[in-house]
Amino acid sequence: MRLNLKDKNRKKSVGFSYAWNGIVEMCKSERNFRLHLLATFLVVIAGILLCLSKIEWMILIVVIGMVLVAETTNTAVEKLIDFLRPDIHPMAKIIKDIAAGSVLIAAIMAFIIGCILFIPKLYHIFI
Repeated sequence: MRLNLKDKNRKKSVGFSYAWNGIVEMCKSERNFRLHLLATFLVVIAGILLCLSKIEWMILIVVIGMVLVAETTNTAVEKLIDFLRPDIHPMAKIIKDIAAGSVLIAAIMAFIIGCILFIPKLYHIFI
């Protein structure tokens, strides 16, 4: 059985709806995700004020996306572990710690790249 174009479009819109619901849930329930969004907003404002080049914007967007994806994946892993294993188990802790570590790695990389992009521009303004 083949899906017609209308069914395919409906299926895509349903998938998008689920994805959007996930983002909304992250915003409502995850403090760290909201902090990352605030940092994103501030970095974008700084990028506009400091007139980043196209390549600098591309790098910044990839890095921001990397942090948000890491935070989202970490939350999904944590919620899955909590669902599957409500009791405290040493392996569950290890899995959660590893997932959290991925967010830390992404955030450190983003910070370093942010420094590489912004410090020279700030240096020229203030010195």
